[in-house]
Amino acid sequence: MPENLTTSIDIAATPERVWTIVSDLGRMGEWSPQTRKVIVRGGEVKQGTTTVNINRQGWKVWPTQSKVVDFEPNRRIAFKVRENHSVWSFDLEPTGDGGTRVTQTRDVTHGTTAVSKMLVDKMLGGEPSFEANLLTGMKQTLVRIKDEAEQTA
Repeated sequence: MPENLTTSIDIAATPERVWTIVSDLGRMGEWSPQTRKVIVRGGEVKQGTTTVNINRQGWKVWPTQSKVVDFEPNRRIAFKVRENHSVWSFDLEPTGDGGTRVTQTRDVTHGTTAVSKMLVDKMLGGEPSFEANLLTGMKQTLVRIKDEAEQTA
């Protein structure tokens, strides 16, 4: 059974500044080591926006599609991946010093699809290895977002 994954980072920038980065899904390829490109369909990112995502692990490349399922400006963005039913989110919380705590989560509380389980097992190294790589990538993503937000804060 796949596990929920979560990691957080504190950023010395306002939630509004951090929001401009995490809500710009078209730039996700700049932050995430696995998501290489995101094509936002329909213009502005908002509740219901759909995306086409190009993912990569080593020589393996695969597309996914997602839909924004939660959109609260300066607070939370979440999107559900159609192919595996995982929900990915960024939650922003102001800190007492004017900064922001950002938490990235992969929620698979309701499980994933049989096809996804098979591909993770046969092509992506199995669940434990795949999830360890995802968590490492999530931490890298947050460090990259932090670097960008603090450069322009």
